[in-house]
Parts: sequence; C-alpha cells; structure tokens
Amino acid sequence: MSASLLLVEDDFDVADAVVMALEDEGWQAEHAADGTSGLKRAQSGEHDLIILDVRLPGMNGFDICRELRKTSSVPVLFLTARGEELDKVVGLELGADDYLAKPFGIRELKARVRALLRRAAIRPEEEKRVRAKDLVIMPERQAVYRGEERIHLTASEFTLLMTLARRPGQVFTREMLMEALWETDRNTGSVLTVNAHMRNLRDRLGDDSDNPKYIQTVRGVGYKFLEERP
Repeated sequence: MSASLLLVEDDFDVADAVVMALEDEGWQAEHAADGTSGLKRAQSGEHDLIILDVRLPGMNGFDICRELRKTSSVPVLFLTARGEELDKVVGLELGADDYLAKPFGIRELKARVRALLRRAAIRPEEEKRVRAKDLVIMPERQAVYRGEERIHLTASEFTLLMTLARRPGQVFTREMLMEALWETDRNTGSVLTVNAHMRNLRDRLGDDSDNPKYIQTVRGVGYKFLEERP
C-alpha cells in the first residue's frame, strides 16, 4: 500500500528511526521538527496520515490536531508519553484516530499505521450506501449527509457509524467495535479509544446520549443504532 506520511516529532533520533522504518515499508515519509511547520505541512492535504507527537516546540500536538480537524479528516496517530492517560483522552477527544505510548516498538508503530491506512481507504466495490433514519452514508466518498448538510467525520468515526448503521437494532460490544476499527481479531485499540470516538461521533451527529435519536448505549455491553419506529 503506497502512502504519504507526515511525522511531526522534535526528537531527531526518534524521527530518524521512524522515518527509516516507514520507508522500509514502501511508504513516503516526511519529517517536521516543530509544531508550527508541522501544522503548515499537515494542512497541505498532501498526506494520507499524520503521526503527531504531543510535546512539541512552537505549537503542541493538541493545538495542531484541533486546527487540522477544522478542515481535514486525515487520520492522526498521536505519540504520547507513557502513563499520560490524560494525553490519550484529550487527543482522542480532539479527533485523533489512535495513540501510541512512548517508548514504542517499531513493529507496533507499523501495525497501527497499516490499520489506520486500511481504515481510511475508500472501497466502493465492497460496501454500498446505507440509509439510516435521515442519514445517507456513502462509503465510496467516506461521506455522511443529512439532507443537504454534510457531516464531517474522521475515518474512525465513519467506521463506527457504518458498522452500527448497517445493522440497526443489533447490539455491538465494545470489543466488537474495536475489531471493526482495527479489522483484525487481535485488535490493538482499547475501550478508551472506542468510548472517545463514540462521544465524538455523537457530538457530530448532534445526538443526545440521554435521549438518543441514532445511537443508544446498552449499559455494560456496548452500543446499537436505533431502528426506525413503525
């Protein structure tokens, strides 16, 4: 799978190792060493995935992600300090697709990147448009419409919505949704990731979790897309 990746990382030793590993996989890898230049390159629209360190000079990773999400749904993988649970939560709530704690293994990084690229890939031959309540979900464009309004989702949010809306009324456990996100039986996500993406998805849909129109929480189990009332 050929792809163009951007790494925003101020540690040059880490950056050199990551760029080399990514290029070994056949991907094109560009490096930005500070937040300001990283945001400028990320906003260019030339990349298929952004790998974003949290702690950066000039502008931190959170601010970059916040600005980027105003105009782009490009997949974002955050690099966080080990044990910084708050960084993970904040990153996901800002619209990042996944996080990886430092120090990390190169094989794990490659697996995360590969999964995010697969998730973002457009595969019109495999999936058909879904009409769910007043939503039209278009996998061939990774787009969701409500009437004339386009609802902008990240790749992860789109995957969750598509998974639920294709089978209204069916309860999906968080583990099932993790597998849907990662397209593997040995997922590398977490319940934290699913919950954060679900909160973001509901916000974008304008869905009230206490009185849902689209997605209902099944306490202690997971989520389901509500069926049309007769």
